[in-house]
Amino acid sequence: MNDDHNPPIPEAQIGEFQSLIDIVARLRAPGGCPWDAEQTHESLKRNLLEECYEALEAIDNETPMELAEELGDILVQVAFHADIARQAGSFDIADVLTAINRKLIRRHPHVFADGTASDARQVERNWEQLKAEERRQAGKPDPSAMDSVPVTLPALTAAQLIQDRAARFGFDWDEVDGVLDKISEEIAEFRAAKTESERADEFGDILFALVNLARWSGVHAEDALRQSNGRFRNRYRTMERLARERGLEFSAMALEDKEALWQEAKAVERSAISG
Repeated sequence: MNDDHNPPIPEAQIGEFQSLIDIVARLRAPGGCPWDAEQTHESLKRNLLEECYEALEAIDNETPMELAEELGDILVQVAFHADIARQAGSFDIADVLTAINRKLIRRHPHVFADGTASDARQVERNWEQLKAEERRQAGKPDPSAMDSVPVTLPALTAAQLIQDRAARFGFDWDEVDGVLDKISEEIAEFRAAKTESERADEFGDILFALVNLARWSGVHAEDALRQSNGRFRNRYRTMERLARERGLEFSAMALEDKEALWQEAKAVERSAISG
């Protein structure tokens, strides 16, 4: 039961952003939740990452209400980090909102001022120029185009962003055939590698070249691989189910019989999509 000291959030305010901030502050305050109170920026890093990936899965699954829930979980992480900083005297949620609102206005002069942008690519170029200008005004050294790619990103996503940044400044292939030739070259070098270290280096170069092909094809490499992983998992589960339904021990089946089940699983998948 709630007492007068900790009244519940009124239902009329339950959908307001400030209510989330108040709830998190109450959870972390003396007399609140012991687990919430002991969290730090460091301890919540994995939670933030996991919530982002769960939101991506909801997008891939095309489940709007699931996405709404996962976006809420991400907002909880934002609120927690802001409250941790508030208690430490670093910043609070108002500072977070002020900074992002000012940045969005500043980085979109074609909307909020007298700037122009003929297409999305021009917007991206303007964005990078404005970032560089902000760094100069702040007295920071001239940035590298690579500085805006976080080192903690998943490797495929980082590779695609690195290549995109390089391409924006004119360091790119003239046509996609050059990328395809590069992939063949890297595979040949992998075949010729003698040591484990050399094979690791060359395999990384193959992946980097494949990501470049994805970029040239308008495909996001991380999304494509995640979707392929999902298809494999679903097909594998279907293979296991088909084996059970036929009274077969999947692990004991011959490879050619498993391959037959794999083809059946693909047919089931195609039927579900078309149906």
